[in-house]
Amino acid sequence: MKFTTLNKTKARNAAKMIRHRLLDDNPGAGPELVRHWPLLGIKPGIVASFIPMHTEIDVWPLMDALADAGYTLALPRIKRAGHPLIFHAFRFGDKLVRGPFSTKEPARSAPIITPKTILLPLLAFGRDGSRLGYGGGYYDRTLEALRRKTKIFACGIAYSGQEVPTLPTDGHDQNLDGVLTETGLRLFD
Repeated sequence: MKFTTLNKTKARNAAKMIRHRLLDDNPGAGPELVRHWPLLGIKPGIVASFIPMHTEIDVWPLMDALADAGYTLALPRIKRAGHPLIFHAFRFGDKLVRGPFSTKEPARSAPIITPKTILLPLLAFGRDGSRLGYGGGYYDRTLEALRRKTKIFACGIAYSGQEVPTLPTDGHDQNLDGVLTETGLRLFD
C-alpha cells in the first residue's frame, strides 16, 4: 500500500490495521526493546515514555530496565488541546489518573521535568524518519517546542513492520531521530 497516495486519515486507518496484525504476530516484542536499547550503557538521564494503549508495542519492560539502570522516567500529561505535552516524573508504583482519550497520566502534583530522550508511540514510520501519529499534533508541538530550547532525542517505539517507504506529511510534522523496534534501533539523519 502506498501511504503517500492516502490522506492522513486513510493512512492512519490502514496503519492501525497493520499494527493490529503485528501485535498478534509478535506477542513477545516488548522485552526485545530492552536488548536493542543502546543508551542503557551511558550516563543515566531523563527519559519520557508513554503508557501503551490498544495495539501499541509494550514499552513497560524497557521502562523497567531504564529505571533499574538509574534513568529518571517521565510520562506526559495533556495540558489542553493545541498545546505541547507536559512531562511529569514517574516511578513504578505511582498512582496514575485518567486523562483525555482514555489515557493514563501522572497526577498534577508529580514534579514537572524536561526529558533529553522521548519515546513516542506511532502508527507508522517512514524510511526518512517521518512519523504518523494519531492526529492530535501533541507530540509534534512538543518536539518543536523542546527542540527550540535544547537538544533532545526523539525515538519512535514500534514494530519493525510499521515501517513504510514514505508517509503523507505536513509542514508542522516533526521527524524522529530514531526508531526502536523488536529487531533493533534505526537512526535517521
